[in-house]
Amino acid sequence: MPNSVKSPEFVEFSAVPTIEAAAGEKELPRFSMVAYSGGAMRLAGFPHAVVVDLGGLDVPDQSVPIRLDHKPSQGVGHTTRIEARGGKLVAEGLISRDTSWARDVARSGSNGFPWRASIGGPVIKAEFVSAGRNIEVNGQSFEGPLHVVRRMTLKEISFVDNGADSDARAVVSAQSPEEEKQNMPKANEDKKEASADKKSNVTDTPEKLEASGAGQVDVEAIRAEGEERARKRFLVIDQLCSEHPDIRAQALEEKWDEDRCAREVRAAIQESRPSAPAVHVPADTFGPQVFEVVALSASGVTTATLEASYSEQTLEAADKLRGVDLQEFCELASGERLPRYRRDATGWLRAAFSTTSLPNILANVANKSLLEGYNYVEDAWRRICKIASVNDFKEHSRYRMTDNFVFQKVGPDGELKHGKVGEQQFGQKVDTHGIMFALTRQMIINDDLGALTEIPRRIGMGAAEAIADAVWGLFLSNPVQSDGLKFFHADHNNYLAGADTALTIDGLTMAEVAFAEQTKPNGRPLGVPARLLLVPTALKVPAEQLMTALQVNETTTANKAKPANNPHAGKFEVVSSAYPSNTTFPGASNKAWHLLADPNRLPAIEVAFLGGVDRPTVERADADFNTLGVQYRGYIDFGVREQDYRGALKMKGES
Repeated sequence: MPNSVKSPEFVEFSAVPTIEAAAGEKELPRFSMVAYSGGAMRLAGFPHAVVVDLGGLDVPDQSVPIRLDHKPSQGVGHTTRIEARGGKLVAEGLISRDTSWARDVARSGSNGFPWRASIGGPVIKAEFVSAGRNIEVNGQSFEGPLHVVRRMTLKEISFVDNGADSDARAVVSAQSPEEEKQNMPKANEDKKEASADKKSNVTDTPEKLEASGAGQVDVEAIRAEGEERARKRFLVIDQLCSEHPDIRAQALEEKWDEDRCAREVRAAIQESRPSAPAVHVPADTFGPQVFEVVALSASGVTTATLEASYSEQTLEAADKLRGVDLQEFCELASGERLPRYRRDATGWLRAAFSTTSLPNILANVANKSLLEGYNYVEDAWRRICKIASVNDFKEHSRYRMTDNFVFQKVGPDGELKHGKVGEQQFGQKVDTHGIMFALTRQMIINDDLGALTEIPRRIGMGAAEAIADAVWGLFLSNPVQSDGLKFFHADHNNYLAGADTALTIDGLTMAEVAFAEQTKPNGRPLGVPARLLLVPTALKVPAEQLMTALQVNETTTANKAKPANNPHAGKFEVVSSAYPSNTTFPGASNKAWHLLADPNRLPAIEVAFLGGVDRPTVERADADFNTLGVQYRGYIDFGVREQDYRGALKMKGES
C-alpha cells in the first residue's frame, strides 16, 4: 500500500465538551472541551482507523463558528481559544447565539446531557500506514493499517449527541473556575445540602468536594465516575426508547432509572399491539451493517479489518449468520419470503430487488469492496502530481503567471512603475473510465456469496490501475511540447545524461544545481526549489540512505573506512515507485531518477477529477435482456496532462 490515501474531502472527529452555565444575566454560557485526544478514530469515508496529525491542523481563525449537528442554520456560538497542547486539541468558547438551538445546548448541558463535539474540516493531505508499520503521531505510537490526516483546515465545531473520540471526558459545572475560587466559603456552608443530594442519587461535583475540606479527594476519579454514570444512563434510555421518542424525552427530563423506563416502554407496546398479530418475516431482525459484515467475511476480509470498521454488537450478530449461502443471504437481507430461484429466477430477482434493504446493502458492500481494492494499488503518483478538480468534460486551460514584479527604484517624482504580467497556458481534460459487473444467474445458482465482494474489489483495483497507468505512461513517454521539444530535453535544462548522473552524492549535487538554475521565460531565476526525489524501486535504498545518513561510503575500495560527509541528508522527500522501471512502459529505466518541485507550487503533471471526486462511484443498473441477474457499474472521471517542464528534472543515471 502506498503512503497516501484517497481520502474524503471533509472529515469530522468528535469528543466531549464541558458546558458552564452563565453566572449572571449578562454573562454568556461557556463551553470547553478536549476536542480531540490525539488517538485513533473511526471516520466516515476511511476504510481503516484515522489519526489526525495536530501538527498539520490549520486553524485560520481562533473564532470558529459553533453549530448544532453541522447545520449552518442552527447556530450556537463561537470559540474564543483553540490550541493544540500535549498531543490534544483544546477548545473554549461562548454559547453566544440567540437561537433555540443555542438555548437547548446550554440548558441540556447544564442538566447533565452528555453532549459531544464534532469537529470537521477539508482534508488537504492524508497518508496511509500499511499493516505491520509503526508510526508516531501526536506523541503516541500507532500500528497500521490506519490513515494519518497530515493536513486539514478546521472550519467548524458542532454539538452532537454521539461522536468518535471515546478518550475525551467532560463534566457540567455551574460556575466558572474564577467563580469557584470566590465561592469557596459558600461551598463549605453547603456541605449538608451536598450530602443530601448524594442520598438522592445526585453526584457532587468535584469542585464541591474540594471546597468541603473532606481530605484528599481524587477529583478526576470522581469527575470521571459522574461522567460515566450519566453516559451509561443516557445510552440505556436511548436504546430502550429508540422507537418511542416521547417516552425518551420524558425519561431524560425526569431522570428515570432503567426499570421505570423499561416498564413504560412495555406498556406502550402493549397498548399499540393489534388483537390478531400479523405473520411476517421481520426485515430488521438484523441491521444492514450485519449483512455487510457477513458478505465481507465470506470474501476473506480479516477479523482485524472488520473490528476496525464495525461495532462489537454488529460483529456478534453477523457471527450468527456465518455459513449462509447467497440465496439465503438475499432472503434474510430483503426481509421477505422469496420464491425458489431454480423454479422462478425472474420472480426471485423481482421480489428481492423490489425491497428497499437488499439493493442498498449490496450497493454498500460493493462500495466498500471497490474502495478497498482501489486502495490496494500503489498510488505514488499522488505525491508527484497536482490533484485538481474540473466541473465538466470540456477542454480546460491552465495558466501560470510569468510575472515580473521586481521592485523598481522610485524617482524624485514619486511615480511607481507598473509590474508586467504574462502567462503560460497548459491544457487539461477529463474523460470517463468504467466497467460493468453483475450478480449473475450462475453466481446465484452456485450460491457464491464471496462474489459480492470479490468482483467489485477487482473493479476498484482496475480503477486505481487505470489512473496509475495514465500518469506513468505519460510521464515516462516524454511527450513533445508545443515548442517542438520533448518534455525532458537538454534545451529545456531539465535533462542530464552520462555516467556522472548516477544517484550518488556528486550526482545529486549536479541535479540540485541544475534544478536551481532553471529560469523564468524572462530569463530570471525560477526561484522554486526541488522538494521530491523520485526513484525506481532499485534505487529506493540508496535514495533513503542519501536522505538519512550523515556519512556515506560510496566506494568499494580499501578506503571504505573513511566515509564521506553527506551534504544532502534530509534535503528531499523520497518517492519510490515500481512503475518507472516497468518495461511495459516506453522510456522505463531502473537507473534514471528525477527531482521535482512541490506539485502544488510548480506541477510537472496534473491529475484532474470531475467535481473533485477522486474515487470510483458504484451504481446499480437494470440488467439488459442478455443478462439474467442484477448489474452494477463502477466508473471514475479523470484526466492526466503534463504541465510545466521546469517542475521536473530527469537524470538518466548512465551514459
